Amino acid sequence: MADWTTMSAADLGRGIGAGEIDPVALTETYLDAIRAHAFAPRIYARLTEDRALAEAEAARDRARLGLRRGVLDGVPISWKDLYDTAGVATESGSALLKGRVPARDAEVLRNATQAGLVCLGKTHMSELAFSGLGLNPVTATSPCVNDHDAAPGGSSSGAAASVAFGLAPAGIGSDTGGSVRLPACWNDLVGLKTTVGRLPLTGVVPLITSFDTVGPLCRTVEDAALLLGALEGAPAPDLRNPRPVKGLRLGALQTVVLDAMEEVPARAYRAALERLEGEGAVIVPFDFPEIEAPMDASGMLYSVEAWATWREAIEADPQAMFQPIRERFELGKTPAAADFVAAWKRLEEVRLIWAERTAGFDAVIVPTAPNLPPKVEMLMQLGETFAKANLLTLRNTRLGNLLGGAIVHLPSDTPSCGVSLMAPPMAEHRVLRLAAEVESTVRGVA
Repeated sequence: MADWTTMSAADLGRGIGAGEIDPVALTETYLDAIRAHAFAPRIYARLTEDRALAEAEAARDRARLGLRRGVLDGVPISWKDLYDTAGVATESGSALLKGRVPARDAEVLRNATQAGLVCLGKTHMSELAFSGLGLNPVTATSPCVNDHDAAPGGSSSGAAASVAFGLAPAGIGSDTGGSVRLPACWNDLVGLKTTVGRLPLTGVVPLITSFDTVGPLCRTVEDAALLLGALEGAPAPDLRNPRPVKGLRLGALQTVVLDAMEEVPARAYRAALERLEGEGAVIVPFDFPEIEAPMDASGMLYSVEAWATWREAIEADPQAMFQPIRERFELGKTPAAADFVAAWKRLEEVRLIWAERTAGFDAVIVPTAPNLPPKVEMLMQLGETFAKANLLTLRNTRLGNLLGGAIVHLPSDTPSCGVSLMAPPMAEHRVLRLAAEVESTVRGVA
């Protein structure tokens, strides 16, 4: 019998469709695995067991009647604890929201439920989603699958850990500055950063709505494509009959993303490019110095809106927050309104230049993270140690959020290292098809 906890969501769904997997037994298998796992309290903030079993029973009935709603009907998944769940606490990893119980599901959760997906529970995260490291001493810090003493990546830390440790076939996270791609990278998963506005944010605890996006963390590109369809309530991208890698034209961005890279991620990135070239892809290095000004202004672009969203709650109880996260919010107090508006205007101009400069590429490829997961003990020294590590970790992914496109992270053959494929806004189907073409090459799988 196959180990269901190591299978892709798509393979589990096909097993249900073939009558080989009972959705109730599948959900019970995952719930049992969660209950038995030593790290489960650091991964799941809370389970939704009654809901999961009821949804699994409904999926079993549909399967028996030949009325399945799609490939993933009956597959259980986890949800980051910023997605509203009716009658179940949604606290966004923060004591500021302790005891917050929404009356309705988030819209993307309703879409996924309508597609037959089963809600296992809510996963831990960086506080209010405002860190790329995943460190959260207020609630819990999830482990990294490759180093249990290291940061897991954030802010969708528990979402990644739930999949990497076999406690969910897939997890739904969010990405504002890298919060899907970073934990996917450090835990050897596939992650999809969607375009702002592609998936609805109704019922999602906000951080910075100008950049907030919904996205899955999973084991394969196929899973990411199917989950996009379920979250959107629309047909998933068709990944059949992909083009060969030979002839793909990939722009390899040189500006910013290669600076101060650690040796292991740098070596893994070069090896991935070499394998792609070996399969016939055309790799075109190019510079984009125009991005430097928006990158310099990104702290202001992020912190001003984050502070505007959370100022009242933070000022009412500042000591409830993890100090480095509170300090990031407080950076939004001081910038002048004119500087903020000017920075946004410049960013919009740079986005147009980027679209023109990259139009001849099938995608742009960059290393997802310039560093390996730092040790939690080191990060808890706080001060500049935490801030510097967080900014370096987020640097490459934040560039993608600033430019506003659809991005897929792919793991490489080196633990906690991978590449991101960047495509234009609303080009999720295109970049997922391309990612499916190169997935095995980047992973180093023959």
